[in-house]
Amino acid sequence: MTRGTASARPPGRPRSGVNAVVFAATLSAVHELGYARATVDRIAARAGVAKTTIYRRWPSKGELIVDCLLDALGPVPLEGTGQAELMSSTIRWIAAKIGEPGIGDAFAGVFSDAVSDPPLREILSARFQDPYRLQLQDALGEPENRVLFFIDVVVGTLLHRMGMTGSPMADADVTALVDMVLRHFADGAEKAETR
Repeated sequence: MTRGTASARPPGRPRSGVNAVVFAATLSAVHELGYARATVDRIAARAGVAKTTIYRRWPSKGELIVDCLLDALGPVPLEGTGQAELMSSTIRWIAAKIGEPGIGDAFAGVFSDAVSDPPLREILSARFQDPYRLQLQDALGEPENRVLFFIDVVVGTLLHRMGMTGSPMADADVTALVDMVLRHFADGAEKAETR
């Protein structure tokens, strides 16, 4: 090959695909090894990239997990027209997502790490929870404290079940959770109207 026909692209993996490869390797490692054993070294090896490639993008495992989860979850699909339909579809969506390989483990692991890591807690709040909270506040027409309560109850319950059983919540139990949450929010709306 002559110099004139050589590619102008620098050697190595194209940058646009690195995040997707690292995210897939992260979820695979967390699913197969567990959150604690899915180290940045092991994730880098699975992704076929240097550890420094990961650390240039994500200064910590926690930040990598947060971005990986954001990528895996995407925005809430918000299916339905009324508040009850929107809440029901949101609960079913997050229950299904938490049941996907690696996602529930990654979710629980990063939340557990954040208990004793204030900077990670701030990242979780600002980059992870706030976008979902704002999306739900807008769609549901509920104040911040009620949306945060909704998120806490739903995600907390689903992750607790995963942690206690190693399996996602069964469909019948997700339906019971939907009914319980909808009753609470309907009761809260009735109490607010009578004040």
